[in-house]
Order: sequence, then structure tokens, then C-alpha cells
Amino acid sequence: MRITATFLDEISFDIPHHNWGRDEWDRDFAAMKAMGIRRVVLIRCASGYFMAYPSEVIPRRGVKHRPPIDLVDLFLELSEKHGFEFFAGTWHCNPGNCIDWSREQYLDEIRINLDVIDELQARYGHRKAFAGWYLTHEVCSNEPGTIELFQTLGSHAKKVSGNKPTLISPYFAGVKAAAATCDPNALRLTPELHAEHWGRIFRDIAGAVDITAFQDGHVDYPELAEYLTVTRELADANHIRCWSNIESFDRDMPWRFPPIKWEKFLWKLESAEAAGISEGITFEFSHFMSPNSMYPAAGALFDRYCEYCGLAARSRDLRGS
Repeated sequence: MRITATFLDEISFDIPHHNWGRDEWDRDFAAMKAMGIRRVVLIRCASGYFMAYPSEVIPRRGVKHRPPIDLVDLFLELSEKHGFEFFAGTWHCNPGNCIDWSREQYLDEIRINLDVIDELQARYGHRKAFAGWYLTHEVCSNEPGTIELFQTLGSHAKKVSGNKPTLISPYFAGVKAAAATCDPNALRLTPELHAEHWGRIFRDIAGAVDITAFQDGHVDYPELAEYLTVTRELADANHIRCWSNIESFDRDMPWRFPPIKWEKFLWKLESAEAAGISEGITFEFSHFMSPNSMYPAAGALFDRYCEYCGLAARSRDLRGS
């Protein structure tokens, strides 16, 4: 089991910013490569008042600050330099969690993101590193509008880009979902109910979505392998590749969010491997695993992972001055 991809969460709403420029990001891409990462995924192209690139489409929905640097262009440039694939993220436009939305809100998300996809393709689709799409909406169940959202956006993104792959990262509606979503009444799905919901979803989005990577932090450690196994079997049956989103931050602490304890991270790696999953994406390298993170423990997590994988890389050799 290996981590081969990471999300890029510079357009964030719940973790702090590093305030990095090009040189700092360049060093971080080098550190990612040393750990075996070969794909980077922009988790969203806008959040709140801020955008990852100077969009003309997104400000139609309210005041947005014009970014001082085009992060999509920067990430593509560094991906090309370091030999990475870059997946472009869409926009979570409406407030709240997807599970709380009406069908009209889902349709509104579809309308704005069709334009966002067209704009991203027009601006960056010719770039060598532009390898795929991330449909940013995080869901856990078959709510009205969920299937239509992924069907429509995934099919459109593939059509305009020459069939480049699409990725989604849902979450398990497990025992930790209430705390993660700040909703004491959050939906809970057993592995059996999870299978009912996602058997239907996967069946209907097959062809529009190529890869799924469930967030692994919403269930407890002893039950993770069971949820992952059920998901991988359903994905295989519908010809969807199944990764695991192996979270490198710790949800069990009384504050959001420190780098995760290595033993917990190892347990999640082992659970994915036991479920027959060989490839993972992490949320998120730069804050929680990078030698250059604001958190010193992130560099130690990097070292423990590299030791486990038999890699020579060490955080002390990859830190900036």
C-alpha cells in the first residue's frame, strides 16, 4: 500500500495557510516526489471570497478577491517540472454540507460547475501536466441530486477534455461523521447500508466517474477495513478504480488539526491493504506530512512513512532554510 497522490488545499476553510510562494511550493513538490507521490489534486478552485485562479465565472456568484498569483498555473508549472499529474478541482458553491441540500441546490451546483469546467479547460486544458478532474463535492449517501451531480459534471469534464479521468472523494457515514460534520444528527450507515447506497450510486455514475477515494477518518479504526472492502468490491463491480483517502491529520484530538500519530496512519495503511486497495491519496501532504510544514511533527510522519516503505528520503534533507 503506497501513497501516490496528495490533495493541495491552499484554498482552504478549516486548516491554516502556509503563505508560501513559488520557491516554497517548489521545495514541497520535491519533497512529495521523494516520498513517491506522482499526482497532485487541487481540492477546490474557490472557497468563500477567494479563488485559486483569476476566474471570470466564479465572481458571478458574489464578490471574490482577485488572487495575486494564479495557483492553478503555478501548480501546473511545478507538476511539469517534477513530472507529476495535476487534477483540477471544481467548486463547492452553495454553503453547508451536501447532505443538507435540496435538489434545487444540487442543480445550482451543476449549473455553475459546468461553466467552471469549461473555463478551466479553456485556460489550462492544453497544459502537459493537466491529467484529470476532481469533483469536489463530498457526499456520504444517495441523497436526491447526488447521482445527477456526478453524472452530469463527470460526463461533461470528460467530454470537453478528451476523456481525462475524474475522481471523487466521498466519506463514510460512520461513528465519527457527527463530529467531523459538526452535526449531532448526522446520518449513520452500517457497512450493509453503505453498500445499498453506494451500489446504486456506483452503478449510475459508472462511465462519468473513474476513481473513488473514500475519506477514511469518519469510521473507527477496527471497522475501517470492512468499510473499505465493501467499497472496493462495489467499485470493482462497476469498473471504477478504488483508492483510499488516507487522512494524515488526526481527528481524535481536541483541536483541529494536528498531524496524525504514525501508529494510527499505519493502521489505516494496513486496513486499505487488507481491503485489496494498493493506491492512496492523502489529505494532505503539505500541512501534515511535509518536511516544510508549520508543524514539526509532519516531518517526523514523513520519516516514519519513508522508513516503512524502504525509501531513503528523510525530512532533514528536504527542508528549506
